[in-house]
Amino acid sequence: MIATIYVSSGTGNSLWVARKLEQQLSSTDIRPIMFPMNKPVESGSDLICIVFPVRMWGLQGRVLGWISRLNKSTGKYVFTVAVNSGQVAETLVRMKALMKEHGTDLASGFSIVTPSSYIPFGGAAPLEKQKAMFPTALNRIREIAEIVKEKRSLPVEKGPVWQNILFSRLHKMSFPHTAGMDKRFHADDKCDGCRLCERICPARNIKMQDGRPAWQHRCEQCFACLQWCPKEAIQFGKRTTHRARYHHPEIKAADLIKMIPA
Repeated sequence: MIATIYVSSGTGNSLWVARKLEQQLSSTDIRPIMFPMNKPVESGSDLICIVFPVRMWGLQGRVLGWISRLNKSTGKYVFTVAVNSGQVAETLVRMKALMKEHGTDLASGFSIVTPSSYIPFGGAAPLEKQKAMFPTALNRIREIAEIVKEKRSLPVEKGPVWQNILFSRLHKMSFPHTAGMDKRFHADDKCDGCRLCERICPARNIKMQDGRPAWQHRCEQCFACLQWCPKEAIQFGKRTTHRARYHHPEIKAADLIKMIPA
């Protein structure tokens, strides 16, 4: 059984999930969702998966582009894993509908909960709480792998009704403004011009100007720039200065940089 996993990741949660899923499936190839995406997504694999983070309570632009470029996958088992902090809402429901519009049947869609990296809602969770989440996620990945190996078709997972209604509306309102939300980012005096933020941004949204990062208004709100900054010099608004940072402890910055085209 040959599988291809396409992954989008900013702070490493989704890449970690993809790697753990790869270990459970045979002959698996992990590929990044490239930006910009100007070619059709083609795969000769029996299984096709996309692992992606839920951002702003829904699908990010990168994932929408992937869906639109995926060639019709008749006879293939296509599934997806939405990595979130407990607010998957109707993300997978929408994804299934969009794939159908583009001629692909989404056989199953799963939710996996990992620590939040969305610092505007508070800093990183305490380390003990983070560590407690990973074994649960690993067990979930094993369950998903068994379902996938059997090529079972299941209803996509979704949140409770209140969450689906509220967060879906919030996503619809916020999504058009996501690219310009980077106007709230800035680098404080701790910045030493190391350029890691520029190199690790999956949207290639940062350029160095006079030794400081400048955001180019095509932000995806992944917070990779802020979370990976070794000096904790990048801030978002006025409240993040003393908030704890987070990126997945088993993923290195170099792992994510390798996924970004030069």
